[in-house]
Amino acid sequence: MIIDAYNTTQDVRGRSDYLTGVRPGQAPPPHVPFDPRRILDRMDAAAVDLAMVCSLAQRIENDFIIGLVKAHPDRLFGFGQVMPQADDALDEIARIAEAGLAGLKLHPSLHGYHVADHGLLDPVFEACARHRLPVLVNALDDAFCAPLAIEEIARNHPDVPTIIAHMGAVWNVPEAIIVAERQPHVYLETSATLMSDVKRAYARLGPEKLLMGSEWPGSDFDLERMKIAKAIPDPADRALVEGGNMAKILGLAT
Repeated sequence: MIIDAYNTTQDVRGRSDYLTGVRPGQAPPPHVPFDPRRILDRMDAAAVDLAMVCSLAQRIENDFIIGLVKAHPDRLFGFGQVMPQADDALDEIARIAEAGLAGLKLHPSLHGYHVADHGLLDPVFEACARHRLPVLVNALDDAFCAPLAIEEIARNHPDVPTIIAHMGAVWNVPEAIIVAERQPHVYLETSATLMSDVKRAYARLGPEKLLMGSEWPGSDFDLERMKIAKAIPDPADRALVEGGNMAKILGLAT
Protein backbone atom coordinates (compact mmCIF):
# COMPACT_ATOMS: atom_id res chain seq x y z
CA MET A 1 0.00 0.00 0.00
CA ILE A 2 1.37 3.42 -0.99
CA ILE A 3 0.55 5.98 1.72
CA ASP A 4 1.43 9.66 1.45
CA ALA A 5 2.00 11.23 4.86
CA TYR A 6 1.39 14.95 4.30
CA ASN A 7 -0.89 16.96 2.01
CA THR A 8 -3.04 20.04 2.33
CA THR A 9 -6.56 20.82 1.21
CA GLN A 10 -8.34 24.12 1.68
CA ASP A 11 -12.01 24.88 1.16
CA VAL A 12 -12.29 28.61 1.92
CA ARG A 13 -9.49 30.71 0.45
CA GLY A 14 -10.80 34.13 1.42
CA ARG A 15 -8.62 37.15 0.60
CA SER A 16 -5.20 35.50 0.94
CA ASP A 17 -2.92 36.10 -2.04
CA TYR A 18 -1.06 32.95 -1.03
CA LEU A 19 -4.20 30.80 -1.03
CA THR A 20 -5.97 32.34 -4.01
CA GLY A 21 -2.93 32.64 -6.27
CA VAL A 22 -3.97 36.07 -7.58
CA ARG A 23 -1.80 39.16 -7.83
CA PRO A 24 -2.02 41.73 -5.01
CA GLY A 25 -4.86 44.14 -5.70
CA GLN A 26 -6.88 41.70 -7.75
CA ALA A 27 -10.28 40.67 -6.48
CA PRO A 28 -10.28 37.15 -5.00
CA PRO A 29 -12.19 34.60 -7.04
CA PRO A 30 -15.67 33.62 -5.82
CA HIS A 31 -15.77 30.72 -3.39
CA VAL A 32 -16.03 27.37 -5.15
CA PRO A 33 -16.21 24.31 -2.87
CA PHE A 34 -13.15 22.08 -3.01
CA ASP A 35 -13.45 19.34 -5.62
CA PRO A 36 -11.99 16.09 -4.21
CA ARG A 37 -11.21 14.89 -7.72
CA ARG A 38 -8.36 17.40 -7.75
CA ILE A 39 -6.37 15.34 -5.27
CA LEU A 40 -7.82 11.91 -6.05
CA ASP A 41 -6.93 12.14 -9.74
CA ARG A 42 -3.34 13.06 -8.91
CA MET A 43 -3.16 10.18 -6.42
CA ASP A 44 -4.43 7.82 -9.11
CA ALA A 45 -1.85 9.10 -11.60
CA ALA A 46 0.94 8.25 -9.15
CA ALA A 47 -0.59 4.98 -7.87
CA VAL A 48 -0.97 6.37 -4.34
CA ASP A 49 -3.54 4.36 -2.39
CA LEU A 50 -4.05 6.54 0.67
CA ALA A 51 -3.12 10.13 1.49
CA MET A 52 -3.18 12.32 4.56
CA VAL A 53 -5.01 15.65 4.27
CA CYS A 54 -4.97 18.64 6.60
CA SER A 55 -5.63 22.36 6.51
CA LEU A 56 -2.83 24.56 5.25
CA ALA A 57 -2.85 26.42 8.61
CA GLN A 58 -3.63 29.92 7.33
CA ARG A 59 -7.19 28.83 8.12
CA ILE A 60 -8.05 25.85 10.35
CA GLU A 61 -10.88 23.88 8.74
CA ASN A 62 -11.36 20.79 10.87
CA ASP A 63 -15.00 20.27 9.89
CA PHE A 64 -14.08 20.41 6.21
CA ILE A 65 -11.34 17.82 6.73
CA ILE A 66 -13.73 15.59 8.71
CA GLY A 67 -16.28 15.73 5.91
CA LEU A 68 -13.70 15.12 3.20
CA VAL A 69 -12.37 12.02 4.95
CA LYS A 70 -15.86 10.67 5.64
CA ALA A 71 -16.69 11.04 1.96
CA HIS A 72 -13.55 9.17 0.87
CA PRO A 73 -12.50 6.88 3.75
CA ASP A 74 -10.75 4.41 1.47
CA ARG A 75 -8.47 7.09 -0.04
CA LEU A 76 -7.97 9.87 2.51
CA PHE A 77 -7.20 10.16 6.22
CA GLY A 78 -7.18 13.45 8.06
CA PHE A 79 -5.10 15.33 10.60
CA GLY A 80 -6.90 18.10 12.45
CA GLN A 81 -5.40 21.30 13.82
CA VAL A 82 -5.62 23.45 16.91
CA MET A 83 -3.93 26.54 18.24
CA PRO A 84 -2.58 25.24 21.58
CA GLN A 85 -3.08 28.64 23.22
CA ALA A 86 -6.82 28.55 22.47
CA ASP A 87 -9.06 27.89 25.47
CA ASP A 88 -10.85 25.06 23.67
CA ALA A 89 -7.74 23.36 22.23
CA LEU A 90 -8.00 20.19 24.31
CA ASP A 91 -11.74 19.90 23.75
CA GLU A 92 -11.15 20.27 20.01
CA ILE A 93 -8.58 17.48 20.05
CA ALA A 94 -11.15 15.21 21.69
CA ARG A 95 -13.78 16.26 19.15
CA ILE A 96 -11.67 15.60 16.06
CA ALA A 97 -10.57 12.24 17.45
CA GLU A 98 -14.18 11.23 18.05
CA ALA A 99 -15.02 12.38 14.52
CA GLY A 100 -12.48 9.95 13.10
CA LEU A 101 -9.45 12.08 12.27
CA ALA A 102 -6.22 10.15 12.56
CA GLY A 103 -3.79 12.73 13.94
CA LEU A 104 -2.99 16.32 14.85
CA LYS A 105 -0.96 18.88 12.89
CA LEU A 106 0.80 21.74 14.67
CA HIS A 107 2.11 24.86 12.92
CA PRO A 108 3.96 26.95 15.54
CA SER A 109 5.28 29.57 13.13
CA LEU A 110 1.88 30.50 11.68
CA HIS A 111 0.04 30.22 14.98
CA GLY A 112 2.47 32.18 17.11
CA TYR A 113 4.06 29.96 19.75
CA HIS A 114 7.34 28.16 20.38
CA VAL A 115 7.19 24.38 20.20
CA ALA A 116 9.32 23.96 23.34
CA ASP A 117 6.68 25.72 25.47
CA HIS A 118 5.85 22.97 27.97
CA GLY A 119 2.86 24.83 29.38
CA LEU A 120 1.24 24.89 25.94
CA LEU A 121 2.43 21.68 24.39
CA ASP A 122 2.56 19.11 27.21
CA PRO A 123 -1.25 19.15 27.63
CA VAL A 124 -1.66 18.85 23.84
CA PHE A 125 0.61 15.80 23.67
CA GLU A 126 -1.10 14.27 26.71
CA ALA A 127 -4.46 14.67 24.97
CA CYS A 128 -3.06 13.06 21.82
CA ALA A 129 -1.76 10.16 23.89
CA ARG A 130 -5.23 9.65 25.39
CA HIS A 131 -6.84 9.65 21.97
CA ARG A 132 -4.00 7.73 20.27
CA LEU A 133 -3.26 10.50 17.79
CA PRO A 134 0.18 10.99 16.23
CA VAL A 135 1.41 14.58 15.98
CA LEU A 136 2.92 16.20 12.89
CA VAL A 137 4.87 19.42 13.43
CA ASN A 138 5.40 21.69 10.45
CA ALA A 139 9.11 22.40 10.77
CA LEU A 140 10.27 24.13 7.61
CA ASP A 141 13.57 25.72 8.70
CA ASP A 142 11.85 27.76 11.39
CA ALA A 143 13.11 29.19 14.67
CA PHE A 144 9.73 28.50 16.32
CA CYS A 145 10.04 24.76 15.81
CA ALA A 146 13.64 23.65 15.33
CA PRO A 147 14.08 19.87 15.66
CA LEU A 148 15.87 20.09 19.00
CA ALA A 149 12.95 22.10 20.37
CA ILE A 150 10.51 19.49 19.07
CA GLU A 151 12.58 16.87 20.86
CA GLU A 152 12.33 18.85 24.12
CA ILE A 153 8.59 18.17 24.14
CA ALA A 154 8.42 14.85 22.30
CA ARG A 155 10.92 13.02 24.52
CA ASN A 156 8.50 13.24 27.45
CA HIS A 157 5.67 11.72 25.41
CA PRO A 158 6.99 8.43 24.01
CA ASP A 159 3.46 7.12 23.39
CA VAL A 160 2.82 9.86 20.80
CA PRO A 161 4.42 9.20 17.40
CA THR A 162 5.87 12.56 16.41
CA ILE A 163 6.52 13.49 12.79
CA ILE A 164 8.92 16.30 11.86
CA ALA A 165 7.45 17.60 8.60
CA HIS A 166 9.88 18.52 5.84
CA MET A 167 12.72 16.99 7.91
CA GLY A 168 13.44 20.50 9.20
CA ALA A 169 14.48 21.62 5.70
CA VAL A 170 16.59 23.39 4.70
CA TRP A 171 19.19 24.13 7.37
CA ASN A 172 17.78 22.05 10.22
CA VAL A 173 17.95 18.66 8.51
CA PRO A 174 21.08 17.59 10.45
CA GLU A 175 19.29 18.29 13.74
CA ALA A 176 16.20 16.43 12.58
CA ILE A 177 18.27 13.35 11.76
CA ILE A 178 19.92 13.47 15.19
CA VAL A 179 16.54 13.72 16.93
CA ALA A 180 15.04 10.85 14.94
CA GLU A 181 18.12 8.76 15.66
CA ARG A 182 17.88 9.08 19.43
CA GLN A 183 14.08 9.21 19.86
CA PRO A 184 12.43 5.93 18.80
CA HIS A 185 9.01 7.56 18.27
CA VAL A 186 10.16 10.49 16.11
CA TYR A 187 9.86 10.22 12.32
CA LEU A 188 10.96 12.42 9.41
CA GLU A 189 8.58 13.36 6.59
CA THR A 190 10.12 14.04 3.20
CA SER A 191 8.12 16.78 1.44
CA ALA A 192 9.98 19.94 0.39
CA THR A 193 13.32 18.25 1.05
CA LEU A 194 16.23 17.77 -1.31
CA MET A 195 16.90 14.29 -2.64
CA SER A 196 20.35 14.54 -1.09
CA ASP A 197 18.76 15.12 2.33
CA VAL A 198 16.62 12.01 1.97
CA LYS A 199 19.74 10.06 1.00
CA ARG A 200 21.56 11.44 4.03
CA ALA A 201 18.74 10.51 6.39
CA TYR A 202 18.42 7.04 4.85
CA ALA A 203 22.15 6.41 5.22
CA ARG A 204 22.09 7.45 8.88
CA LEU A 205 18.72 6.08 10.03
CA GLY A 206 17.80 3.32 7.61
CA PRO A 207 14.27 3.20 6.17
CA GLU A 208 12.24 2.74 9.36
CA LYS A 209 12.14 6.42 10.42
CA LEU A 210 11.24 8.04 7.07
CA LEU A 211 7.75 8.84 5.76
CA MET A 212 7.08 9.86 2.17
CA GLY A 213 5.01 13.03 1.93
CA SER A 214 4.26 15.21 -1.08
CA GLU A 215 2.52 18.26 0.44
CA TRP A 216 0.18 18.35 -2.54
CA PRO A 217 -0.71 20.76 -4.16
CA GLY A 218 2.60 22.47 -3.42
CA SER A 219 4.26 19.50 -5.08
CA ASP A 220 2.82 16.35 -6.63
CA PHE A 221 2.66 12.67 -5.80
CA ASP A 222 4.51 11.45 -8.89
CA LEU A 223 7.38 13.86 -8.27
CA GLU A 224 7.77 12.73 -4.67
CA ARG A 225 7.66 9.06 -5.61
CA MET A 226 10.38 9.69 -8.20
CA LYS A 227 12.52 11.46 -5.59
CA ILE A 228 12.10 8.59 -3.12
CA ALA A 229 12.88 5.99 -5.80
CA LYS A 230 16.15 7.74 -6.64
CA ALA A 231 17.11 8.24 -2.99
CA ILE A 232 16.14 4.74 -1.81
CA PRO A 233 16.82 2.16 -4.53
CA ASP A 234 16.16 -0.93 -2.40
CA PRO A 235 12.51 -2.01 -3.03
CA ALA A 236 11.90 -3.40 0.47
CA ASP A 237 13.28 -0.30 2.14
CA ARG A 238 11.35 1.95 -0.22
CA ALA A 239 8.13 0.09 0.60
CA LEU A 240 8.55 1.08 4.25
CA VAL A 241 9.11 4.74 3.39
CA GLU A 242 6.27 4.83 0.86
CA GLY A 243 3.68 3.42 3.20
CA GLY A 244 4.74 0.70 5.59
CA ASN A 245 5.97 3.05 8.30
CA MET A 246 2.87 5.26 8.14
CA ALA A 247 0.63 2.20 8.20
CA LYS A 248 2.33 1.11 11.43
CA ILE A 249 1.82 4.55 12.98
CA LEU A 250 -1.87 4.48 12.01
CA GLY A 251 -2.37 0.85 13.02
CA LEU A 252 -3.37 -0.18 9.51
CA ALA A 253 -2.99 -3.65 8.02
CA THR A 254 -0.94 -3.64 4.81
